Amino acid sequence: MSGFCGWVGGLKDQEPRQALEEMTRALTSHNGTRHQGILRESAAAAMCTGIYPVSMHEKDGLLSLLLGSPEWVDTDLAGIAREKNPAAALITAYRRLGRDFLPLLHGPFALAILDRDTALLAIDRSGIHTLSFAQRQGVLVFSTRTKSVSAHPLVQRDIDPQSLYDYFYFHHIPSPGTIYRDVEKLMPAQYLSFCNGRTEKGFYWSLPFSEQNSGSFKERSRTFRQLLTESVAAASQGEKLGAFLSGGTDSSTVCGILAGAGNTPVESYSIGYSAEEFDEMEYARIAAQHFHCNPHEYYLQADDILSAIPVISTYYDEPFGNDSAVPVYVCAKLAANDGIRILLAGDGGDEVFGGNARYAKQKVFELYGKVPGIVRRGIIEPLLNNVPGREHLALLRKARSYISQASIPLPERMESYNFLYRQPLEAVFEPDFLEQIDPSIPDALLREVYLRTASADPLNRMLHLDLKFTLADNDLRKVSGMCEAAGVEVRYPLLDDRLVEFSGDLPPVYKVRGQQLRWFFKKALRDFLPREIIEKSKHGFGLPFGEWSLNHPPLRELVNESLLQFAGRGILRQEYIEELQRQQKEVHPVYFGKMVWVILMLDQWFQTHRETL
Repeated sequence: MSGFCGWVGGLKDQEPRQALEEMTRALTSHNGTRHQGILRESAAAAMCTGIYPVSMHEKDGLLSLLLGSPEWVDTDLAGIAREKNPAAALITAYRRLGRDFLPLLHGPFALAILDRDTALLAIDRSGIHTLSFAQRQGVLVFSTRTKSVSAHPLVQRDIDPQSLYDYFYFHHIPSPGTIYRDVEKLMPAQYLSFCNGRTEKGFYWSLPFSEQNSGSFKERSRTFRQLLTESVAAASQGEKLGAFLSGGTDSSTVCGILAGAGNTPVESYSIGYSAEEFDEMEYARIAAQHFHCNPHEYYLQADDILSAIPVISTYYDEPFGNDSAVPVYVCAKLAANDGIRILLAGDGGDEVFGGNARYAKQKVFELYGKVPGIVRRGIIEPLLNNVPGREHLALLRKARSYISQASIPLPERMESYNFLYRQPLEAVFEPDFLEQIDPSIPDALLREVYLRTASADPLNRMLHLDLKFTLADNDLRKVSGMCEAAGVEVRYPLLDDRLVEFSGDLPPVYKVRGQQLRWFFKKALRDFLPREIIEKSKHGFGLPFGEWSLNHPPLRELVNESLLQFAGRGILRQEYIEELQRQQKEVHPVYFGKMVWVILMLDQWFQTHRETL
């Protein structure tokens, strides 16, 4: 496990060396090796090495720590990073510019700079790396792992009830929250300044969206393909390289460009399922054949889920309920067993270039808002609500449903199918638990990110929202975490900073044209990608857990035992859990199996981490 940890501020009635040992032990619990530690009167830091580069440097009273090897825009700083070490360049940059040096950094990183009683923390623009912190008794404690922060003697390990509610809402705990009441996480492109016991947070970068079409398609296409080539080339530096290949547009593009750069045959890794509605192996094979890859295929079994559950519950510092962590781990483990040390992933394309189906769906709902209010409220809605026998007319029912959803503003409208909206919260959660939480907080978190962009276009705002919640908080945690657990470094070429900024300059109509998703991306690569992949419908990297947990006896037994135990934790009502299991069995195994998995993984996390809570 690569990372760093430390604190700024004097400890009272605490043993600094023991505190640093505890924090470092939490860092090294996943195949990491402690490399270096420094204790001062009012500060401490340690780092451990793993599959990602990490560096530390001390000069003239400043101490810097850096996870990752980001690129510098400034050639002088790039030279210092190359000739000394990457953390050394941080100190020079900080001396010259203060925190204003942050926009000069590109690529994945987490950093900390300590100067007596002051500190600066920051993470990269996409949130590929993470950084957690807590402020207690005038001391700032920080680490690239949440559980390392919670290991500090000043930090309480009290579970935050609000975080548990947020977990059920999002199926993960989004930043800035964590599972612990006292600990927070930085958001993508966010910094934290600490001085004399006070903190200041802000964003050193935001994606500049454009709503104007100021360039020809041909020119943009040429630039796009050049940036793709350069981003894949930069990500493919190193030996023992492979690539995820799901058969989707993104992974196929990465594999194809990797092959075109002379890395043939590309070692591609794909997961299939015997359940046809989940299986995309056909498309992975098309892409592998088209780009002359050396394909490695594996068909996931129910026993693989049983093997992966302890890995997931142990690796993640916080409960994580995305079930596709299982195929990612199995796929990464397959690559690791073949000697692969670096895997390229296609994550980010949907959130950058407009590939999620909800973008097109929400465009349809947004049309209703363009109808004059006097027409909506004075004619259309009264007419639909007063037609005799309207409950029995399918077309009218659909029209009323459309208006009902269209009347909900974005971004809340995108959550209208959330499990927690299906029935009153009083029927889901125990009364004592409900008294400790604020149900409006998830929507407030969504609105803050949705509105925190200069663009007024709903599509750009949805993209901005998904870059944070879908990508940084969820998909990147899933892929990065499971790859690291398998012993493989993962890199994301489609999240190259220049490529992301290029996407922001594309007008919204280039991303979603009518109901066509990723219009520009697909049109620009129409002569490159196989036709079948260009024209295929959107498919997720899902898991047939819902059906398998009913039909596979060992998995079914684990689920039943875990849900029975969770019913006694005072969070969910037992009646709700029983009804959920009934609906999974009798109504829709896949849909209701999602929430069963979310509960299962929360209980497994509690069991795994009970000694540190």
